[in-house]
Amino acid sequence: MENTLILVGICTLIVFSIVMTVVLFRINANMKNVNKTLEFQYNLIVKMQSVLRTKSATNAVAENAEMIYQDLLQNLIPIMAAINIMPRNTNEHPLWRALGGIMDEYAKNPFALEKLRRAIKNNSEVSRNIENYIARADSLLQHLTKTEPDGILAATFTDGLLGQSLTFFAQANALAKQQDNE
Repeated sequence: MENTLILVGICTLIVFSIVMTVVLFRINANMKNVNKTLEFQYNLIVKMQSVLRTKSATNAVAENAEMIYQDLLQNLIPIMAAINIMPRNTNEHPLWRALGGIMDEYAKNPFALEKLRRAIKNNSEVSRNIENYIARADSLLQHLTKTEPDGILAATFTDGLLGQSLTFFAQANALAKQQDNE
């Protein structure tokens, strides 16, 4: 009987130890989950602070977007007239219609690059407008890149018509300047 009580006590102690080990493992797992959650929330708060810091700068761009677009468009009009390109016939903003027309023409006719290069070389107004457009568009893209935390808007502009036109105009401008030096 005494051996039975000792055996029951040992079994109870073993079962209690196993239960406690399982409980400790679960508590440890829950603590890891809590730690991960807190770390995620901390990172989210840091990101929110970054967004809030740059929000005023981004809002300034959004509020002044129409002025920026009009400024870019004013530089495009003489360029389009010089190389005889019409804007797209869509319901988009006039800037995007103008850029779309230029890029559509270039896609259909690679000679548009040569026409633009000649216009830059032979017409100082076109040259000035190209340089103004390049400077302002590049400035806008750099500002968006610096102030936007996740880069979605900046990537949209860079990969879209604005970035494509910037590349096209910079290439034509470089070719015109290169021939001036030769």
